Amino acid sequence: MSTTTNIPPSLLPARVHEVCGPAATGFAAVACAQGKGDLLWLREDWQAGMLDPAGLSAFCDPARILVARTKNQTDTLAAAEEALRDGVVALVVIEITRPLDLREGRRLQLAAKAGRSTGLCLIPEGAGSPATETRWHCAPVFDPAEPTDSTLMRWEIIKNKSGTIGAWHVRWNRAAHRLDVVSPVGQRPGSSAAGG
Repeated sequence: MSTTTNIPPSLLPARVHEVCGPAATGFAAVACAQGKGDLLWLREDWQAGMLDPAGLSAFCDPARILVARTKNQTDTLAAAEEALRDGVVALVVIEITRPLDLREGRRLQLAAKAGRSTGLCLIPEGAGSPATETRWHCAPVFDPAEPTDSTLMRWEIIKNKSGTIGAWHVRWNRAAHRLDVVSPVGQRPGSSAAGG
């Protein structure tokens, strides 16, 4: 059963969460903006492209982000576990290329709890771990009223150990440096689908 509230729930601290979908990186960028303190972003060396912290400057100070490239997922998980357990960084973003087994997911959860840090795994579709606190699906939404703005997204929480699930249309407000929840396209005042 799906419930929708006015605001999406935030990521519980000291837990590990997952996000998938074509706008997963946008979700991670917003998580970086909302995090306090330094951030670590882990990805495997063989992956195409490179994360440029300057590209996240609309969300947070790039100087807060340390990007680490690892040899393989085993090394990524080892570095993530150590960073979470140490607690020096507020958020560890972990790009996952294969599903986590229960043992790996549980180790990350225990490390996050011990260090009071938050973990966010960017996962392929269908690669979720039963150990994570929440799982989100994020997709961009085309807004005909704002065709040049690519920040409108649909966030859906599809797993939540605390119970609340739902979906929200959100947009990053660069001027105010915050996340705004907006009405779905076609249901906004003045649109033909909204009526009245």
